[in-house]
Amino acid sequence: MEAFTVMTAVAAPMLRDNIDTDIIIPSREMKTVSKTGLSAGLFAGWRYTAIGGREPNIEFVLNQPAYAGTRILLGGSNFGCGSSREHAVWALHEYGIRAVLAPSFSPIFQGNCIRNGIVPVTLGAVDIAALAAYVTEAPQEHRVTVDLRNCEVTAGAQLRYSFALEGEAREMLLEGLDAIDLTLKHRAAIQQFIDQDRRARPWIPSASPPTPTRSRTAPRATRTTSAVAPMAASSVTSAAPCR
Repeated sequence: MEAFTVMTAVAAPMLRDNIDTDIIIPSREMKTVSKTGLSAGLFAGWRYTAIGGREPNIEFVLNQPAYAGTRILLGGSNFGCGSSREHAVWALHEYGIRAVLAPSFSPIFQGNCIRNGIVPVTLGAVDIAALAAYVTEAPQEHRVTVDLRNCEVTAGAQLRYSFALEGEAREMLLEGLDAIDLTLKHRAAIQQFIDQDRRARPWIPSASPPTPTRSRTAPRATRTTSAVAPMAASSVTSAAPCR
């Protein structure tokens, strides 16, 4: 996963509440189980003139030349509600979106963003409206900066907002880690627990599991760690949360 620190980019306003995952990518566009091949279906119901077609709707914000190269979305409340389909975030990321700013998010969508390298920034509705008004004046010139290191959003000389993000989520985004990478930062503590448990309970049959590592070729869905991860967390310092 690509790390995110600071980004200044074109921001496109979509100031509607309850933009759900079926709007982000309709189910008819979900023709793959991989993370690629989905960007053409992003906002298909708004982006094209007909269902299943590919003739651009020139009124849709992302089809307008002024918003070419958009990497930030300004959304309304409850962004990403609806089904839990991770395809919605995959489509956004493949299109090039790296941050979504909204007054609130669906919790599942927010988690999917964090696990896939998109920064979900929660700001007040008034702040989002001010940013939208600013960028609309001249989208290519009036760009927005999302600074995850300092947990700030800035635009122009006057607009500056702080945002909050939980420490583990921030760490994943700053370092480009997924959940497995994050767990494996604790591999020494995990191995210590395994060794101690073997000494404490030698009668327990052991399959002699190897030292925790990450296979880059193994299917991601099979690489999970449960019981040992919380024990390791206490001995490793994580990134501080945004406050």
